Amino acid sequence: MAKKIPVRQCIGCGEMKNKKEMMRILKTPEDEIVLDVTGKKNGRGAYLCKQRECLLTAKKNKGLERSFKMSIPNEVYERLEREFDKENE
Repeated sequence: MAKKIPVRQCIGCGEMKNKKEMMRILKTPEDEIVLDVTGKKNGRGAYLCKQRECLLTAKKNKGLERSFKMSIPNEVYERLEREFDKENE
């Protein structure tokens, strides 16, 4: 039988994609929001396509707030945008 490929939904555009093609944003047990490049860290994860537009859409439609059931300060989005740009260089 073929191995099942894990698929996740982008909190920006809502598209379902292969987990490996996406970036994981993590809410740690200490309620810190970080970019999880390994995809293995402990905590609640939300997934985004690797396009900057999806991050901006998620910011606009409060995708992270819904995923993590908490309010996300603007500084967190700014930091994620910087990390995002660094990852996609």
